[in-house]
Amino acid sequence: MIRAAGVAEVTDADFETEVIGAELPVLVEFTADWCPPCRQMGPVLSALAAEEDGRVKVVQLDVDTNPDTTNAYKVLSMPTFMVFRGGEPVRSMVGARPKRRLLEELSDVL
Repeated sequence: MIRAAGVAEVTDADFETEVIGAELPVLVEFTADWCPPCRQMGPVLSALAAEEDGRVKVVQLDVDTNPDTTNAYKVLSMPTFMVFRGGEPVRSMVGARPKRRLLEELSDVL
């Protein structure tokens, strides 16, 4: 998987610990190597992770190698962004978007 700089990768094995059990709100990008819009989001996620460090945790999950989590949250399109707070998904967005729009959409859940 092409990982965004400064963005951790989560898997089926550690999703519970890294996302569900996280202290901070977590933005999860469900992504895939074969998805051009996902690759476009790399720099956006890196910038977001750096700017919002301490306020939100940004992670990526490869849908091809982590089918359990992908299916559990009924993710069908890439990229899908989900915000988890207190172990629950509180916001879901599908498709690439500019950083400004992503921040606006996250403002009420962070």
